[in-house]
Amino acid sequence: MSKRPYKAVAFDVFGTLIEIKNSQSPYKKMMKWLKQQGRKPQPNDAAMIISLDGNFETIASYFGYQLPAPLLAEMNNDLQNDLKHMHAFEDSIPTLIELKNLGYKLAICSNAATPYGERAQSILPLLDAYAWSFKVGTYKPDSMIYQYFLNQLQCHPNEVLFIGDTQIADVDGPQNLGMSAQIIDRKSGEKLANVLRAFI
Repeated sequence: MSKRPYKAVAFDVFGTLIEIKNSQSPYKKMMKWLKQQGRKPQPNDAAMIISLDGNFETIASYFGYQLPAPLLAEMNNDLQNDLKHMHAFEDSIPTLIELKNLGYKLAICSNAATPYGERAQSILPLLDAYAWSFKVGTYKPDSMIYQYFLNQLQCHPNEVLFIGDTQIADVDGPQNLGMSAQIIDRKSGEKLANVLRAFI
């Protein structure tokens, strides 16, 4: 890799740096139960879940419900299964280490529920900035979440390259703020080096 004008690289996490094979999706199970209780689903339900820093009980109470013990136990079991099967893609950690050794600042910017974000952060090496939706209190593509890690990095948007697997959250959002951004297609086997080659 040879140096370009960028000072920092920011990454989405799930589907970009980390994968969860055969996810049990406990939060979807909770939302299905809430619907069965007569609660009408709202367009921003998923966004609210990833913006609240708390466990299943905290989130359910936010929506005005108390989860029955059997469902809570099932969801916690599903969650532990997901966390157990969470792994970094083979090239993720070596690439992050290489970028740090080259002098780049590195950031995470991810829409994630609390336990998923905390587990992911424990898997990845220590980076320079973190913008988790459950910590910032908002989610991509809200400009506030990008600005959160830009402030930590002390970088201008045009000094940062953003890489992720979702067009709206990981390309459109960062570009609207002035960053460069690029999609990575992990489903087709694309590697981080292939994406970085054109920029770094």
